[in-house]
Amino acid sequence: MSDGFVVAIASGKGGTGKTTVATNLAKICAEAGDAVQYLDCDVEEPNGHIFLKPDVSEQRDVTVEVPEIDPAKCTGCGRCGEICQYGAVVSVSGQVLTFEPLCHSCGGCWRVCPTGALQPKPLKIGSLQTGRVGQLDFASGLLEIGHVRTPSLIGEVKAWIRPDALAIVDVPPGTSCPVVAALRGVDFVLLVTEPTPFGLNDLKLAVGLVREMQLPFAVVINRDGIGDDKTASYCRAEGIPIAAKLPDDRRIAEAYSAGQMITEAVPACRERFSALRDTIDTVRRECGN
Repeated sequence: MSDGFVVAIASGKGGTGKTTVATNLAKICAEAGDAVQYLDCDVEEPNGHIFLKPDVSEQRDVTVEVPEIDPAKCTGCGRCGEICQYGAVVSVSGQVLTFEPLCHSCGGCWRVCPTGALQPKPLKIGSLQTGRVGQLDFASGLLEIGHVRTPSLIGEVKAWIRPDALAIVDVPPGTSCPVVAALRGVDFVLLVTEPTPFGLNDLKLAVGLVREMQLPFAVVINRDGIGDDKTASYCRAEGIPIAAKLPDDRRIAEAYSAGQMITEAVPACRERFSALRDTIDTVRRECGN
């Protein structure tokens, strides 16, 4: 498989098997000799490490800049509060108050301060782990409890994407801002769903998002057989390719519960992921990568 392609594994809702697909696909590609990276951008609840079990070689804090006020230098001019569009800096009766959870780290407040009373300080928003699983590169972010800087931390994880490798990006569930941050700039999206009414409803939301972002995509139907044919019918009617179907198999559930790779526990799944790798290779060649 040629190098330099970013595949995002996403889903309209949690619990569809997104991480199962992402980790097993990454492992199969690496075992086939591809240069592969797995990047866990589901930073509010990363769990790819449970299955891949990487050897972590580095862990570091991820910080952003927020304003810190020096009251001795502040004249109460109010310029900082005027430029802040998010209410993170407010001047009340000549006294400046800062609200770190609202800050977007644009730096406007300390740039317009005429006395230097406002200066940037680092604020820890999470951590980043990197390592390897055999020949597979691994990176994962973990957001600090109570913080809302999910897109910023996702950006730090995605900064590890190499231009000479197949990058598998494990995207947060849903269709909110963190999902957009994880999907931005990828080459191809696999939307993982399940054949249930809830799965179909949220698949439609995810399809709307990737179409709005003008990203090529296909669908993976997990737990095939537990519901009805409405999900497959929807894909056919919308002209959406179904890249793979994974069966509803108790052995898969048992392997998942034990933190095992399903491609190792269920031989038939290995064949399906190998076929999925071939599909991605075809898409990559069609995209000119």
